[in-house]
Amino acid sequence: MVFEGMATTGLREKFQALYFGDDRRSRRFRYSLIGFDVATIGVFLLAPFGGQQSWMIALDLFIGVLLSVEFGVRLWVQRRPLRHLFSLTAAADLIVILSLLLPVFLENLAFLRIARALRLLRSYHLLRDLRRDSAWFRQHEDIIQRTVNLGVFIFIVTSVVYVTQHNINPHIATYVDALYFTITTLTTTGFGDITLTGPGGRLLAVIIMVVGVGLFLRLLQAIFRPNKVRFECPSCALLVHDLDAVHCKHCGIVLQIPNEGL
Repeated sequence: MVFEGMATTGLREKFQALYFGDDRRSRRFRYSLIGFDVATIGVFLLAPFGGQQSWMIALDLFIGVLLSVEFGVRLWVQRRPLRHLFSLTAAADLIVILSLLLPVFLENLAFLRIARALRLLRSYHLLRDLRRDSAWFRQHEDIIQRTVNLGVFIFIVTSVVYVTQHNINPHIATYVDALYFTITTLTTTGFGDITLTGPGGRLLAVIIMVVGVGLFLRLLQAIFRPNKVRFECPSCALLVHDLDAVHCKHCGIVLQIPNEGL
């Protein structure tokens, strides 16, 4: 029993090193998790074109089992597992796993697996690894994160439209139809060839127009016209400043932020 406990402790320490370590093997392990999540997102994007075929259900179940194992290991190596279990990121992962393991009942919620990629991109360890290993990421970090935010927002809104309408609305037959309606609504183009049906559909359209349009425009502005700039203050090392900042808000020193005068 003592030897088994020692072996378990040693295995836990090895996994902790993989998840939280700083060496090259640990970084490669975390990058492999990112690659797996990107692959699952690709499967999701292709799933609407595959229909209810048996191989798609089997693939979802296989991915769900792999995610369950990874989630269990990640929970096991946490120093405060209960705190992690009740976090929003863990809740998103559990929803993703359930949506994959119960395809008959929750198939349309499989889009939530994209939230896993957002969580990993915002992970402290992943960001630290990318800043260290990629000069391109360091230069474009803000744009990358804002683009991911915009993509996740569009996919979630589109998926809500698809889930609630595809069984009752002949105009929303595929995920592409839902994406088309979502983009035309968010951009206020509104061609009118596709509309949502039923009281619930009309209410959803109102929510998208009132709330979604505002968020969509804010996310676009954050990408193309950001109001913050990254520039390390030479005095206090404050990294983020207003785009037109002349003085550092933390220490008051005069800043010389490069700009084009726009």
